[in-house]
Amino acid sequence: MDVASLASLRTSERDPTKRRGARMRCQRMGCDATYDEANNPEGCCVYHPGAPLFHDGVKQWTCCKQRSHDFSIFLSIPGCRRGKHTQERPQTMQQTAAASAAKPTPLPRKLGQGSTGEEATSREQCPRCRQGFFCSDHLQETDATDPKPERKVTQEMDPMAFQTCRHPGCGKKFQEKSNHQRACHYHPGPPVFHDRKRGWKCCGVYANTFDEFLNIPPCTWGRHDANV
Repeated sequence: MDVASLASLRTSERDPTKRRGARMRCQRMGCDATYDEANNPEGCCVYHPGAPLFHDGVKQWTCCKQRSHDFSIFLSIPGCRRGKHTQERPQTMQQTAAASAAKPTPLPRKLGQGSTGEEATSREQCPRCRQGFFCSDHLQETDATDPKPERKVTQEMDPMAFQTCRHPGCGKKFQEKSNHQRACHYHPGPPVFHDRKRGWKCCGVYANTFDEFLNIPPCTWGRHDANV
């Protein structure tokens, strides 16, 4: 074996991505497929180049404007762009990680305590907070400053009419006449996406793939709600 072949062998041993046949998981949002570099042609990856946006109960991809109220349906929206699988993290995730690493950990504030101008704008400058993601850096600020949302008052509906429950993890059809406190099994907490983990804040259960994330069993019982 010559020197060049020996150097190539040592490089492949240090870096698993250089090994022939080594399978890796694509880092593009909306893909989550496994691949090997030797079989990675252009167009094999279908992904979303834009970031997900969560606002007022609506989940939307900023790239193709596809949206849904149901989180399971939102995750199943097919990608809008084709390319090659890659290990490079999306630009939005890189910016978020860089901002989190550069920012010092804020000191916890007491409830009701006044804030300075710098503290008041910290959530507005945070990329994760602006996109609607759960952010542990500003959890204390959220609890202290955000009022609890009021329950929406809706017009009376026919108790025999079928409606679709909007609770995350449920999505079942129901009739108001048969609705009760144990009818709906759902996740009350927001979904958490951090690095390569997907999970629910309410029950603290996380998964490494979207399929496993969708199969996380709900943790709370309650009434069906078509107006979440």
